[in-house]
Amino acid sequence: MKDKTKSFWGEFKTFISRGNVMDMAVGVIIGTAFTAIVSSLVKDVIMPFIGWLIGGLNFEAFKVVLEPAQGEIPEVSILYGSFIQQIVNFLIIAFVVFMMVRLINSFHRKKKEDAPSEPAAPPADIQLLTEIRDLLKEK
Repeated sequence: MKDKTKSFWGEFKTFISRGNVMDMAVGVIIGTAFTAIVSSLVKDVIMPFIGWLIGGLNFEAFKVVLEPAQGEIPEVSILYGSFIQQIVNFLIIAFVVFMMVRLINSFHRKKKEDAPSEPAAPPADIQLLTEIRDLLKEK
């Protein structure tokens, strides 16, 4: 029984210490922070500006009340303004990720272009003369 537990924890330790898992964890953490930044940008900067452009409307206030509040019971409503804001969040995040991937791809293309290419193979007669030279050196 102990061997199975020990091997389980050993496998888990090996799994968790792999570089790929650590890279993924860092990516998730940075992605979460990035999402918070973009959400704030959309909510606090872009949406008020769009609301101002279309006459001072607040998107978050857009809703359809299905049943008004009664005493302690809160209203039942469809918050489609919040949904619109989430769509804008998604579009902005998708655009920024697209631009980042595009930038990274351009760096890779530049790197490939800047890499020295292999020299062209010498002509057949030069290769033959080189082989003859090498054979004469051996004798």
